Formats: sequence, C-alpha cells, structure tokens
Amino acid sequence: MLSQPISVTFDIGGGRMVSIETGKLARQAHGSITVRQGNSIMLATVVANKEPKEGQEFFPLVVDYNEKFASAGRIPGSFFKREGRLNDYEVLVSRLIDRSLRPLFPEDYFCDVQVLVTLISSDKEVVPDALACLAASAALAVSDIPIKEVISQVRVARIGGNFVVNPSRTELATADMDFLIAATEKNLMMVEGESKECSEEDLVKALEVAHDAIRIQIKAQHELREKAGVQGKRDYTKPEQNEELRAKVTEFTKDKIYAIAKSASAKHDRSNAFDTLKKELIESLGEEADDKTKKQAKKYYEDLQWELVRDMMINDRVRLDGRQLDQVRGLAMEVDALPSPHGSALFTRGETQSLTTVTLGTPLDELLIESAATSDYTKFILHYNFPPFSTGEVKMMRGPGRREVGHGNLAMRSLKQMMPGNEYPYTVRVVSDVLESNGSSSMATVCAGSLALMDAGVPLPKHVGGVAMGLVTRAVDNKYAILTDILGDEDHLGDMDFKVTGTREGICGVQMDIKIDGLSMDTMREALEQARKGRLHILEAMYECIPAAREEVKPHAPRMEKLFIDKEFIGAVIGPQGKIIQEIQRETGTTINIEEVGQYGEVSVFSPAKEGLDKAVSWIKGITAMPEIGSVYEATVKGIKEFGAFVEFLPGKQGLLHISEISHKRLDTMEGVLKEGEKVKVKLIGIDHKTGKFKLSRKVLMPKPEGGAPPRAPQGNGAAPQQ
Repeated sequence: MLSQPISVTFDIGGGRMVSIETGKLARQAHGSITVRQGNSIMLATVVANKEPKEGQEFFPLVVDYNEKFASAGRIPGSFFKREGRLNDYEVLVSRLIDRSLRPLFPEDYFCDVQVLVTLISSDKEVVPDALACLAASAALAVSDIPIKEVISQVRVARIGGNFVVNPSRTELATADMDFLIAATEKNLMMVEGESKECSEEDLVKALEVAHDAIRIQIKAQHELREKAGVQGKRDYTKPEQNEELRAKVTEFTKDKIYAIAKSASAKHDRSNAFDTLKKELIESLGEEADDKTKKQAKKYYEDLQWELVRDMMINDRVRLDGRQLDQVRGLAMEVDALPSPHGSALFTRGETQSLTTVTLGTPLDELLIESAATSDYTKFILHYNFPPFSTGEVKMMRGPGRREVGHGNLAMRSLKQMMPGNEYPYTVRVVSDVLESNGSSSMATVCAGSLALMDAGVPLPKHVGGVAMGLVTRAVDNKYAILTDILGDEDHLGDMDFKVTGTREGICGVQMDIKIDGLSMDTMREALEQARKGRLHILEAMYECIPAAREEVKPHAPRMEKLFIDKEFIGAVIGPQGKIIQEIQRETGTTINIEEVGQYGEVSVFSPAKEGLDKAVSWIKGITAMPEIGSVYEATVKGIKEFGAFVEFLPGKQGLLHISEISHKRLDTMEGVLKEGEKVKVKLIGIDHKTGKFKLSRKVLMPKPEGGAPPRAPQGNGAAPQQ
C-alpha cells in the first residue's frame, strides 16, 4: 500500500508551475523526491553511509545524472539497446550538481554519499539541467543527512534584452546569454555559462535575477521538509582531535612554512620543500609515535600550511611564486607549431602549456549529440586531454574523465561564440593536449584554440582569451585578496576560483565555484574587473602572435567551394541511386555534400587538391547549367548511328549531331568519321520546343570551302568523290 505523497508547488514565472513531491517513489532511499514541470519529471535519491570508512581522510561524494531514453519515448541507438555509461551531457550536468552540493557538507564529514538524479519523463520544451540541482537538494532536504544549508539552481538567459528564468528550449535558442547559477538563500555557490560578449555588469544583473528565483525554490524545499516531518540531522563520527599535538606541529613548522611560502620558488621546488619539512616533522615526533599520531600530525601540518599561505597573501599582498596579486605569469606563444595539422598553436603561461591542433573536415564528420529529448549534429568539436606527465605524475591512462569533459566544454562554449555560422561548410575539430599544468589549463586551451583556429584559416572575427582568478578571504577582519592567473596551489587554497573567457569587447564564458559565505556583489564586481584586465593583457599578446585569421586554408588542408543550385537540379546531381554523385567523387577525388535549403540546393565540394576541386565544380555546374542557343561546347561522342552521332555536350545532357552537321562535305556514311569517346567542339543551334531535343552542329564552327557546292566526302573504299 503506497503512502500518501507530500508535495509543494511554486511558480517560476509566467504561470509555469513546478511541483516537488516525496513519499511515493524510492522510499528506502534516505531521501527521495520527484520534481515536475510540464511533462518533465525528475527522480532524485540520496543515500549516505552511517559511518566513514576506516582511515577515510576526504569526503567521498558521488553524483550521477542520467536520462532514460524511455522518458522521451525513444530506444537507445547502441548495439545493446540500453543506456550505457554517462554521455558527455550527463557528465556535465553531474558536475554542475556536484560542484553546487559539495560545499554544503561539513568539512569533517567523511561518510560516503551517493546522489542519483534520473530523468524519467521528458518534455521537449523543458530543459532538464535547470531542475537537476533543485531535485538533488530537495532529496537532501527531506533526509537526515547533515548538510549545512539548502540550495537550488536556475538558468537565466537573456532573450530579446530581457532576463528569463528557466526559459523553454525554443526560447533558449535565441538567447545571447545563458548561465546556470546555484546559490543558498544568502550566497552564490556556482556559476557556469556562455554569452555573446556580455559585459561584466550584465553578468552581475543575471546573478541577481537568478538569486531572487532561487530563494523561492529554497523556501519551497523548507516547506516540503516541514510537511514531511523531518526532524534534525543525524550525528556522525568526527575525527579525533589532539590539541597538544597540534601545538607541537605549529611550533616546529610555522616559521619554516612561512619561509618556504615567501621564497617565490618554482612549483616542484616548492612542493619538494614542503614535503621535506613534513618528513622532518614526522621524524621529530620520535620512534614512539604510532601511525595514528603521524597521520594526525600530517593533517595539522596541512591545515597550518593552508592558513599561513592564505594569511601571507592577504597581509603581504604577495603570492607563492612572488607575483603581485594582479600579475599574469610570463607568456610565450607561437602558431604553425606543427607542419602537418591544418592549424596548430603552442601556448605557454608560466608552468602551464597547451599544444592545440585544428582539423578541418567535411559535413560527413559532424558529431551527433544525443540526449533523451534531442538529437542534434554539431560542426564544432573540442577535445581536451590531460595526460599525467603534465603534472609530473604516473597514472593509468583510462580515457577522458569528468574533469577533462568539463574543462573541454568550457573552452568549446567560449570559442563557439566567435565561430562562423552554419554557412561555414567545414566541420572543425580542436584538440588541446596539455603538456604542463600549474593552474588553469582550460584557459590555456581557450587561448591556444583561438590561435590555432586563426592559423588554420577559420574566419574568427576576434581572438578569445581566458584567465583563471582566485579569491582568498579572512572572516575575522573581512579582508581579502583577489588573485589573477592562479596557480594550482592557489586554486586549492582559495575560497573561490572562477574562469572568465572573452574578447576585448565582452565575456564569452564563465565557470565559477564559491566555497565561502557572504560574498558581496561589490566583491564580485571587483573580481570581474580584475579578470577583465588580466584577459586584455593576454589578448594583446595573442594579437601580436597572429593578428587575424589567415585568408586561406593551408595548402594541405581540404579545399572547399560551395554552390547554390535550383532545387529541381538536386536529383540530377545525385543521379539514380546516387550514381552521378558517386561518379563525380570517384573521378575527381572529392567529397560532395548536398543539402536542401528552402528553394535551393546547397552543394559543398571538398578536395585535398585544387585540380580535383575545379574539375568537380565544373562537372556540377555543367549538370545544372541551362544550355543556351549559340553557345559552343566541348562534347564527347557517346554513340554512333547511321544518321549521325549522339554527343554529351554538358554533364547529363546529350544531343544529336546529325550527319549533315558534322562537315561542310557531304557524308554518305558515318564509318570512319567519328568514334566513341572522341572529343569534338559543337555549337547549340536550336532546341525543339515540342520534344526538348537539342540540335547541334560541328560544321558551323569550321571554315566554309571556297567556291561552288561542297564536294562529297570520300567513300569508305577511298574512291575519289564525284564532282
């Protein structure tokens, strides 16, 4: 017998109602809810272990977002006809939820937590990712799992100059700003999105609109929790503390940590120095120290290091590598770094380096992107690779993980804003191989990608650059430090890291994670302005490297020409069962793509050689050309008859060259006059309007003999003609 479900409903604007329900589905989970808007229904469950694993030192949170194809009445296209591993879109949504939820858990909470969000019913106009974090948070809200706050997430898009919360899929297609924002009732927690060169102030306005909408959703979650009768949160085992040991660690390492932090050393030198100090600390404890004591000492040492380095940045306004707070590391960049790819660039910023390549393909290379509700092709692909040697580590190579997918997506969304539209015929693949990493390889990918695209001759109107920012705060005196171009260590130490990409004119992409309470909009404005200055500094260097896209693709890149033909000629170019187009491709070594657009056929011809391209284009033009009376053509003899020869004077167009029109001399037979495959010049002298047959002549192109009637042509036995 099912229990009576409990639900709350709220309006997200424009009379669009969203309901959250619990108590009906998945009742053995520690928290379970459904979120519904229109026909879109999402099930979210959360389960947490009661005790942490022995020796657990980090928070093991697992978040998976999954879309059931049945939710949209579809069968998966895989061989097994079932959902497999998460696709890139599901991974990206999982990351959005994870980044929003993770700061909500206490720092000393180490129990395994699994959050599963599943789309079980799809609505083609409701974009589900905007509801996924709401569903996950609501499942936690109706559980006894010890989160500090309730959170929610909305999409804010600017459509026709107006900000819209959670727009429909159709509305979203026309947006020039698209951001997903997560927040608690008081504080922003996560921002991710893209825009067509919006200003920093536009972004702040979008954040304010989002936060107002999020507060409504948080209120609904609290109401649902009260209705469900959830009382308090569960207790959990906290790590044992040893204050005497903590004091010893502080006394032994404090000054030494500060000295290393102030040394302005390189990444590996600094890391080795900190590791050496840690070993000295453990040795100082003596042989009587057990494993538990050593582990606690290491934890206190890392906590002290975290605190001291942050204080150094705030008090001394200097960073681990000796830079000023707003200083970008040294830049080095070059294009045409590799001889064979269609475009390439090497971008180095400090100890971060990306080698990026561009490959130009045909429409046949387009990437199919599928979700439960959509199935679309994209002509712009970006892949990001992060091999372990980039950080001097040894790890198993198991293909791209969630981090790689997320970083590649940020770079792709940023560069996409400057990519040419659908009129550009090439499919473009960008691949970033990170060769070194010490802070924001995703921003290096954006910069290297922009350089490589221009090197390949892709007509980007402007460069897109990016910079990663950090923020360190101190609550006791409300002081803070905003860091430009953060190091990997600073990313770990900071309270906020955010990546901002864009052109000289505005923002193209943002990815932001906030780990603290009480971040004011004024601080956000200051951070965005400092990011803008850092981005402009990097962009100036990029323009010096290559100021504009190359006018032509490289000689070894596929050549392309686009033709527009009347719709009625599409079948003629393709031919019966594709016979004609296959013959053209085979004979010319080209790849041809035909797409019907309105009343026209859009024909894209690709070839690795200009000769083949020109030949294929001429062939297609011949098929689609309208023969004109008086025009001269080079024809090919296709068949010999006693009354003349059939010749093809345009691709797919044949006419009769009558025996009387072959020569000024009178011919009694076709024997020995012409042969199949022979090339002859002919002139179109008429078209039979009843039958549509073409009348051709060769003799009108030949000089007339002088005087009298034309002689008879020689006979087949060689006898002289009769006069």
